[in-house]
Amino acid sequence: MNNRTKPLTIATLIASTLLCSGCAVIAVADAVVTAGATVVKTGFKVTGAVVDAVIPDSKPAKK
Repeated sequence: MNNRTKPLTIATLIASTLLCSGCAVIAVADAVVTAGATVVKTGFKVTGAVVDAVIPDSKPAKK
């Protein structure tokens, strides 16, 4: 490796490392948001099922 290409190689490695770390941060943040949304959605479903089980329907059931 000659003296001219060494700084360019180092700059390229640093730039690619910084770009890849940004993608990793976005991927982790996306995973956290998806997990949080799933927990909230499941909580609403469970709460709705409990309310439906405790409070009877006011309409008579069709036969």
